[in-house]
Amino acid sequence: MLDKSQLSPKLNNNSTLAPDEVAKFDEMAKEWWDPEGKFKTALAFNQERLSWIVPTIAAHANRSVDGPDLSGLRILDVGSGGGLIAESLAILGADVTGIDASAVSVEIARRHAQSSGVAVDYRHMLSDQLVAQGEQFDVVINAEVVEHVPDQPQLIKECCQLVAPGGQLLLATLNRSIKSYIIAILGAEYVMRYLPKGTHDWRLFVKPSELRQWTAQHGLDFVDSTGMQYNPFSQQWRCVSSEAVNYIQAYMKA
Repeated sequence: MLDKSQLSPKLNNNSTLAPDEVAKFDEMAKEWWDPEGKFKTALAFNQERLSWIVPTIAAHANRSVDGPDLSGLRILDVGSGGGLIAESLAILGADVTGIDASAVSVEIARRHAQSSGVAVDYRHMLSDQLVAQGEQFDVVINAEVVEHVPDQPQLIKECCQLVAPGGQLLLATLNRSIKSYIIAILGAEYVMRYLPKGTHDWRLFVKPSELRQWTAQHGLDFVDSTGMQYNPFSQQWRCVSSEAVNYIQAYMKA
């Protein structure tokens, strides 16, 4: 299983990549974002979670949820990966910073944002480094990361510390339930092969009540949540009331 709590080695010791490396990352970026490619399930998942995330951010910031304008909001995406969330929010006008432990993921995200003409500040770093720098943001997003780290309460603590007073924290992960084991492990990794075997460790899945407990310890109040469900026949995701497998929670910092 991936461990997103440790920085991967830097790609090189220079500030620029060699031409062959640039070409490699350009191709990987295209593949990440190809709606008909091998990541199409992840892209469909991302579009549906954004259909909940964007209005939730807009409502908290007293913006219109119709054609939302997120201009002026400082948003941090912890574990930004290929930039699926970060770039989408930047397009809506937000000032987005994306951090990731994987140097490869950071470079993929940078290359795609550059080719798309979207400004996102991607950094190869961990959340504790930002905490040490005293940075805070209007919105902090931690999506599909906490189930990949061993010290989960510590990661949530750091995310809470990175939220500015009056700001918002969005957490998305997988519930530690029998249903999630059947669907997310056996189904997604071993039967349908949507994900490589060993992508997840069910023992690290997090119950919604655990996230509420950890965030409450750092002064954040639970506001709202949604579950997400995949239909293998229609190959579509939708937001649902059940949080038995995938779910997203919104919190507010006083």
